[in-house]
Order: sequence, then structure tokens, then C-alpha cells
Amino acid sequence: MHDVVISGTGLRVAPGVITNEELVASFNAYARRYNEANAAGELAAVAESSVEFIEKASGIRQRYVIDKEGVLDPARMRPRLAPRGDDALSLQAEIGVAAARAALAGAGGYAFDMNVARSSATFGLEQAINAVRTGSARAALMVNPEITSGHLAWKDRDCHFIFGDVCTAVVVERAEDARARDPWRVLGTRMATRFSNSIRNNAGFLSRSEDRNPDDRDQLFRQEGRKVFKEVCPMAAEHIAGHLQSLGHAPADVRRFWLHQANLGMNQLIGKRLLGRDASADEAPVILDEFANTASAGSIIAFHRHRGDLQPGDLGLICSFGAGYSIGSVAVRKR
Repeated sequence: MHDVVISGTGLRVAPGVITNEELVASFNAYARRYNEANAAGELAAVAESSVEFIEKASGIRQRYVIDKEGVLDPARMRPRLAPRGDDALSLQAEIGVAAARAALAGAGGYAFDMNVARSSATFGLEQAINAVRTGSARAALMVNPEITSGHLAWKDRDCHFIFGDVCTAVVVERAEDARARDPWRVLGTRMATRFSNSIRNNAGFLSRSEDRNPDDRDQLFRQEGRKVFKEVCPMAAEHIAGHLQSLGHAPADVRRFWLHQANLGMNQLIGKRLLGRDASADEAPVILDEFANTASAGSIIAFHRHRGDLQPGDLGLICSFGAGYSIGSVAVRKR
């Protein structure tokens, strides 16, 4: 068995920024259009949203998206992706993709896709770590794109503010091969799942066989938010405490927690359950206010953005939790 380190991370931020003020203005314009078109009262009116409601419910202030104009268009309310053009930048991108594909093929390794909802990144990391630890790979790259704006119900007041788009990446390799200036030794990983329908999206390739309308509400993201909060918070806290205990540590030994970034209240409650007090922003940094919920990428963004000030020997823990339900944690120590 080989010692394994995380030797690098990457972050690609989507080009469009939508503030809560912009999002609320767009949603309320849509709500007024909808209510005017259904003034006869046969359908329930759509309530307007507010900046105060969004920030109180989630802690989110803005989000990044791949297409801003389509999402904010009250007549559309979803991303609009134009066909690739033939301009110089687009052609350069095609050349870059081809070169990357050739380089990856030349490495002689293997690649695969996996999806574990909110824990895709941590579960993917475990696969990469185990491959390097057991010797089936010398190094591994985990790439984690989250284009969540494509399946968010932008017309639903209860969730129209939740998601943002992003892509993260993590490099894992044998400790003896690492030449990075900021390596983090992997102490252990732990994964857990428990079936739940409280967060889901019913869209899939079989939807066509049912002659479904792609605009049906169940074909987009939905969740029972209060139930998720009540069930996931204790699961996550118990999971983290149990993982640390198996490594001979207590939560108080952890210098920094890089937690899943779905809801500020969830993170505050989990931190309090672990530490017996409110966790500080230094102990459990938040990127949710800037990025919104980026599904499985949130904890990796937090790790990418908030690890540079830690010292050799400091203990940290990356943890995701949410849909599935799924929970994944990776304990690391700065070398």
C-alpha cells in the first residue's frame, strides 16, 4: 500500500453572475406575467420572491451560471446555450480539447463517469485515492463539473435561488512522487448512503418512452427542504464524528472543516453538534454566499479557496452530504 496525497486542486468559475436582486426582479416579473395570464383563478397564483427571503432561507447572495440571459428572461427562465461558433476562440478550444484527449490517452490509464449526487466529488475522490493507494494507478485526476442551472426549477419560488454552476478538479498521487508545494496527506475516507426520495429529479432517458412533457415539474430538481434539514444534519454530524474517532481524533482536533455548501443553517448546526459551540468562519469557511449550492463541488471549492493559511501538521476534513442521501468524508493532514 502507498501513502497518498492530494497535491493540487482547480476551480473553473462560470462566466455569468446573478445577484439575488437580479434573480428576484426576474422571478417577480415572471410571477406577474403568470398571474395575469391566469387571472380567472383556475390555477393558484404564484407568490413573489424577495431578497430577504432568499438570504434568510439559505445564506446565498449570488451565484455563477453558464448563461445569465436565458435564466433571467421572464419568458424563458432557463439557460440558453447557443451552438458553437466558428470564431478563433471557439476553434482554439476545439484544438485544446483534442490535445487534452490525446494526452490523456497517451498516459495509458483509464477513465469513467460516476454520479452520487451531492457526494459525487468525495465518492470520486475515494475511488481515486484507493486506486493510487493499492497501486492500480500512480496518479489520478478527479474532475467535477456541476452545471446545475440546467435542471433547476427557476419558476419555483421555493428553490429558484438554490444552485450555481462550477467545475472543480483534484489531483491525487503517491506521496513519494509528489512535487507539489502544498501536499495534503490522506489519512482516510469514509462513505455512507441511506435511501431517500426527499431530494430528486425524475428526468432521464426513459422519460421519452412515457411521452412526458419535459416542462413537467417533476422533471426538474425538487426537494422537501425541512425534512432534508431535519434528517441530514444529524447524519452528517454523526458520520464526521465517527470517521474522526476511527482515526484516533475528536472534532476539536480538526483545524478546519471544508463542508458541503448547500445551506448556511445546515453547516452552522452541524458545526455546533460537532464542537459543542458555534464554529467560526475560520474553522468552517463558507463559500455558499458567493457560489450558491454547487452540489458536489461545494466542499472542494471551500478546500481550494481556504487552505493556504494552514500549517504543516494541521488536520482538516472535507465532507459532502445531501441527495441520496449520501455522505462522503476525506480526512487530510498538511505535510
